[in-house]
Amino acid sequence: MPDWEETSLGDLVEIKHGFAFKGQYFSDTPPGDVLLTPGNFAIGGGFQFNKLKYYDGPNEPDYTLQGGELLVTMTDLSKAGDTLGYPAIVPVEARTFLHNQRLGKVVMKSDAVGQDFIYWLMRTPAYRSEVLSSYTGSTVKHTSPTRIQAFRFIMPPRDEREAIVASLSSLDDKIELNRRMNETLEEMARALFRDWFVDFGPTRRQMKGATEPTAIVGHAFPPEKAATLAPLFPAVLGDDCLPEGWRYRPLNSVVEQQKQSVKPDQHLDEEFEHFSLPSFDKASWPTRELGSEIKSNKTGVPANSLLVSKLNPRIERVWVPQNAGEHRQICSTEFLCLKPAPGLGVATIEALFRSDEMREKMAAMVTGTSNSHQRVPPKVLMQAEVLLPGNCAEAFEGIGLPLLHKRQANERENQTLAEMRDLLLPKLISGEIRLKDTEGKL
Repeated sequence: MPDWEETSLGDLVEIKHGFAFKGQYFSDTPPGDVLLTPGNFAIGGGFQFNKLKYYDGPNEPDYTLQGGELLVTMTDLSKAGDTLGYPAIVPVEARTFLHNQRLGKVVMKSDAVGQDFIYWLMRTPAYRSEVLSSYTGSTVKHTSPTRIQAFRFIMPPRDEREAIVASLSSLDDKIELNRRMNETLEEMARALFRDWFVDFGPTRRQMKGATEPTAIVGHAFPPEKAATLAPLFPAVLGDDCLPEGWRYRPLNSVVEQQKQSVKPDQHLDEEFEHFSLPSFDKASWPTRELGSEIKSNKTGVPANSLLVSKLNPRIERVWVPQNAGEHRQICSTEFLCLKPAPGLGVATIEALFRSDEMREKMAAMVTGTSNSHQRVPPKVLMQAEVLLPGNCAEAFEGIGLPLLHKRQANERENQTLAEMRDLLLPKLISGEIRLKDTEGKL
């Protein structure tokens, strides 16, 4: 490829350190500007919104980021350096994002090479290998601007670069669209659950003379649907301030904790889908391992069940596994595996565990002295009082389950798109395949 030239990142970019913002102004909740950390970087590159940190201290205008700027992680606490050296683009939105000291801001030295190409280059296995071969530290891994800028590669000509960026970005854009759609679908289910089982909206509206029982995020049910739902809800509140006839009951009456022990070392050649906390936090997909690779006993995950993390319940960790039936599913001991009782459905129980009220109850049950070791005792949790009247819970499932299935379909599509992207990325940037070879396949 005579028109491809060898160069280094240092020839193209400068990487600037962030600011050491004072910890006394940090918070896990607003108000404040969003202080970006390595936790906002996805494995493989890209931005993720989980575990946001907020800073409500003195203004540092030189370290206020603009939407679209490129950052790179320079510190990682994980054993494998999961996100070390990976890039992310600052989201373009109304919130203000701050440049923290553990992140580097990538500044282009000229406009000869676009920032978007550098972003994809910093997601390639070759670049990743360079970063992991030169970091310092053991418990906390560090890289530096000098080490990152030392990475050498063969750069395609401009038209090839632009085509590569366009093709890879189109896959990422579809993944992001599906992610945002899932946020909307989840919020619809959450809002409906709160209206029915926390705020008692259908009953309160009937007390005011309304005939329509509820709405989903501002969109009313069709009249014929409202007519079938309205009779399910009491028309008045009782002396206990609950809809008349509704009563709390223990969680163990609406879900059954699954305790079947699976010993993978007795099935050395069988492949398992293993749900563990890292995959739970960072992707909606389990790891796939042979029995010989799993060293401790696990809990079997039957169909139509859900997983709830026992660790630090202030972080929402609720997961409905997708089971294609190809592999046995198991989960680690960080989870409670729960199966709805007869007459209830997994979408309803998921909405219950995503509700603020349930999370607050779980947070009040924790044992342990630090966030990383806080656990919810299962026996205590299973006695928690919940409010899920039978007919109304069944009606909720009829609405919530299609929303859940759509989310799961989007997750499956995103998995396929991500695999395609990750397969094409190194081959395109190295020139192993040219973009004309992929025409009609994207």
